[in-house]
Amino acid sequence: MSDELRRQFEAASHAVFGLDDRPDNDTLLRLYALYKQGAEGDIRGDKPGFFDFVGTAKYEAWAKLKGMPGETAMRDYIALVRSLRG
Repeated sequence: MSDELRRQFEAASHAVFGLDDRPDNDTLLRLYALYKQGAEGDIRGDKPGFFDFVGTAKYEAWAKLKGMPGETAMRDYIALVRSLRG
């Protein structure tokens, strides 16, 4: 993984907090999942309990990306953040 990709990924992770408008929930889940896949790789740990709706949604969004290379997740995350910045 290149240092430049890592730098852009980290910059995008900071830029997301400065967005003018709050993304919809589906986009927020996509951002979360791409970030986690890029930063940590495949999901691990147990799925949250039934009544932890937010935790379950995050878990499931990340689980859908299982097997995606970290570099691909980073590139997709950067592109998504850029598209949200307009």
